[in-house]
Amino acid sequence: MSGDRLTILAVDDEQTQLEDLARLLRSSPYVEEVECALDGHDALVKVAAAPYDAIFLDVRMPDLDGLELARVLKRFASPPQLVFVSAYDTAAVDAFELRALDYLRKPVSRRRVEESIERVVAALDASNRNADNGQARVQARAPSENDMVAVTNARSGAIRLIARSTILYAQSHGDFVRIVTDDGRFLLRATLAEIEQRWEPIGFVRVHRQYVANLARAVELRPRLGGTAELAFANGQTVPIARRHVPELSRRLGL
Repeated sequence: MSGDRLTILAVDDEQTQLEDLARLLRSSPYVEEVECALDGHDALVKVAAAPYDAIFLDVRMPDLDGLELARVLKRFASPPQLVFVSAYDTAAVDAFELRALDYLRKPVSRRRVEESIERVVAALDASNRNADNGQARVQARAPSENDMVAVTNARSGAIRLIARSTILYAQSHGDFVRIVTDDGRFLLRATLAEIEQRWEPIGFVRVHRQYVANLARAVELRPRLGGTAELAFANGQTVPIARRHVPELSRRLGL
């Protein structure tokens, strides 16, 4: 293993047990950061917004339980490693069918947590060896247009998965970012600066202080008075382009 350490998401609907699990994970020398989620929906939003090397996941939770969440995560282009945590053995077969690395019984011991972390490290190292001709390293997964993004329906509050490639643009919207797709508008708990940084490698660029656009979906750059412009999409929607962004955007679009 290289000098890089793991970023882990711990998920449990019981606050005390979640805190205990997070404390054990943070005590490992292999672990850099541990974030927490109190239910499956919160975990899904976090995983869609940022990369994790592994998820330590409770099986029994209300609404979206651990097994259902794991099945959703398998649809991601680069899903995190899975370790299930439960007070029961009943879901063990399902967990290993989902290719979980381990299945921890509550109450979880420090020894078993460390064993699971070592399995995560070994799995990531093996994966990176295959990808990098023997140069193993633990690294954050790069974003992909095929990745699924967990967004919220602004009216119903329901969580929905959308492919990043269907997004036209993101717009700042208070404490959220409004995500505009072919099918509608949704909300994502993030800042526009975070979206710009995470999605820039796959063609999303800042075009205005309030907008980040998906250049792969743009069809026309329209000059406007005063040196500004607007970016148009195939469905007729447009976003403004600030004057200072026009030259670089024209260059990137080959104009």
